[in-house]
Amino acid sequence: MSEEEEKMNIILADDDEDDRDVFRQAIEELGLNVNLLTFETGDDLLDYLFDPEIIELPHILFLDLNMFCVKYENCLNEIRKREKLRDMSIAIYSTSTAEKDIHETFIGGANIYISKPNDFQVLKKSLREVLKINWQFHTSGLSKDTFLFSI
Repeated sequence: MSEEEEKMNIILADDDEDDRDVFRQAIEELGLNVNLLTFETGDDLLDYLFDPEIIELPHILFLDLNMFCVKYENCLNEIRKREKLRDMSIAIYSTSTAEKDIHETFIGGANIYISKPNDFQVLKKSLREVLKINWQFHTSGLSKDTFLFSI
């Protein structure tokens, strides 16, 4: 297996440029073997994911809760409507800690909810832990208790 095949593929979809930069820096500093692809709009993300030429889906998608979309109503709902994307692991990555947002994304099919930490070291620790999760096991035992991630 080549080094490229061993890499974990991650997508971050976040309309805040600073948040994308901080996330990218945290991933780089962790020194993990990952390919990180970022999207600034929900439309760009969904156009990419819905492209029939895309063969390899990300191992995990970090999705900002309030992604800007013009063509699509709700990124999470649109993703879960597609057969090929139903099993993709999705981490909601948001500044919101509102119970309503957590509940709606849990019902909508996200796998985990991560509040964006204000501290860079906490972000790195959170990312390290989330990326270590065995997603097949995690999704089979998904409950409201395991959905909200906190460090």
